[in-house]
Amino acid sequence: MNLIARSRRERVEDRIIDSLKQIKGAYCLTIMTEDKLIGARDPQGFRPLCLGKTEEGSWVLSSESCGLDVVGAEFIRDILPGEMVIIDDEGVHSYPFATEEKKAACVFEYIYFARPDSVIDGQSVHDARFMMGRVLAREAQFKGDIVISVPDSGTTAATGYAYESGIPFVEGLIKNRYIGRTFIQPTQKKRDTAVKLKLNAIRSVVEGKSVIMVDDSIVRGTTSGKIVRMLRNAGAKSVHMCISSPPIGYPCFYGIDTSVRKELIAATKSVEEIREFIGADSLHFLSIEGLKQCVSKLNADDMCYACFNSAYPIEDGTKPAGDDKYVFEQRKKC
Repeated sequence: MNLIARSRRERVEDRIIDSLKQIKGAYCLTIMTEDKLIGARDPQGFRPLCLGKTEEGSWVLSSESCGLDVVGAEFIRDILPGEMVIIDDEGVHSYPFATEEKKAACVFEYIYFARPDSVIDGQSVHDARFMMGRVLAREAQFKGDIVISVPDSGTTAATGYAYESGIPFVEGLIKNRYIGRTFIQPTQKKRDTAVKLKLNAIRSVVEGKSVIMVDDSIVRGTTSGKIVRMLRNAGAKSVHMCISSPPIGYPCFYGIDTSVRKELIAATKSVEEIREFIGADSLHFLSIEGLKQCVSKLNADDMCYACFNSAYPIEDGTKPAGDDKYVFEQRKKC
């Protein structure tokens, strides 16, 4: 807003484009003026933004297509990376402002962030997660009595694992629907308390069973360790853990509140060391090659995997420094 206010351009759309050309990073924006609705998506396409239309003829902008379903709007199209749309009395007008940038859609939208009933850039999130579970089953080849998920984010992948392996999927953990995400709690003590409040094992389901548990990711490892212990305390004979993403070894610099690198367990420990830390009998992470197979509707080269391989897509003459996840925010003040 500061940049828009400072711009010397006359029209509001020109002032916004003038501002967008001065910033780098991940964003999708919706802006309202007295007579316009404006949407803009970052040049790399890190974050999703889409356009819909209601039966009454009203236009709608939503960060995910499931938002359109809620209000009864028809999906029209995705806003393209580096595109701004202006909606006024005359309809929708497109203003590409940075379409030449390399595309880098966040692959973690498909692993965890987006709702499974969304479709982003033509790729169903549910289909991608279901396929992650199938590929996990092929890669890990763990044998067990039941497949369970860490609800809700691991559920779709767990059903894919069960489908591919032939091992039945059952509900082994119950989630308290009134507790938010635990990985973004500010302190470890609060994260530990949140896990106890958030999940509980069903003893009658897991007792005496060899359990294959599917989750979307491991960030610090403490939550996974507590869940494994919870299952053992409920009588599980063994716990084999499958993760529907590769190990997260690097922080995200594009707006996601993951840890600084020294707090990411995969930055300092091998897969075997992580397995020992969380107390599982077995542990397998989905490979990057397997992950790329699962998001089959998109070009694998047009996605960001930086949290797995440190290949940060924005090149501006500097490189993210060490453990500082706020490096891009602090380096330049407007």
